[in-house]
Amino acid sequence: MLARAAGSNAERTRTLSRDTERRRLHSVIDTVVLDVGETITRDDRYWASWADWLGIPRHTLSALVGAVVAQGHDNAEALRLIRPGIDVGAEYRARAEAGRGEELDETDLYDDVRPALTALRKMGVRVLVAGNQTIRAGQLLCTLDLPADAIATSEEWGVAKPQPEFFERVLEAAQAPADRTLYVGDHPANDIYPAKAVGLKTAHIRRGPWGYLWGADPQVAVAADWRIDSLTELIAIAAH
Repeated sequence: MLARAAGSNAERTRTLSRDTERRRLHSVIDTVVLDVGETITRDDRYWASWADWLGIPRHTLSALVGAVVAQGHDNAEALRLIRPGIDVGAEYRARAEAGRGEELDETDLYDDVRPALTALRKMGVRVLVAGNQTIRAGQLLCTLDLPADAIATSEEWGVAKPQPEFFERVLEAAQAPADRTLYVGDHPANDIYPAKAVGLKTAHIRRGPWGYLWGADPQVAVAADWRIDSLTELIAIAAH
């Protein structure tokens, strides 16, 4: 019985893979929506600034963030391990008041962001940036004059991933049907699975801790319509 069940599961996986491949071959993409952290920006500065503020080694906080996320928790839990009972929002405001608030500039962008987004827009693809970020992060992104049609953050919308309402807002901003809108992200639980659940096409990018951690996961392989290593691969996907 166990052998037959395993064979049945393997056959279902192969069937899902074939179905996924057919969807890829017949996809038309009108809008590409990109996550922020570890999709278009590196998170190094963000977590380094928190470590400096809390007075701990940067590697310690980085390792704790990885540990809590791998366990399925929100990355802010790493801050609570270091300082139990911390009010993250209040501490964020205290940092800003002390002149040590959130910063983001051109050096935080991955090198493929501008060429990929520029090429997509030249092809007539609508390009959006939408992720779990603060209003401040959204403002900083806007100052970079990215080749994007719109930039939105979870704090601005009042709803965060992986909530379905976040992706409903994504669809409103996309101005395209769900099956012609592609969401690109690095985190399966926050990006790929919930986007897929509302009917969006999905691309899992293998970069940053979560992209590499789950890059070879069989469930991600089935859920993601595409798995990419660079944003420039989106050009060929949209041109297909």
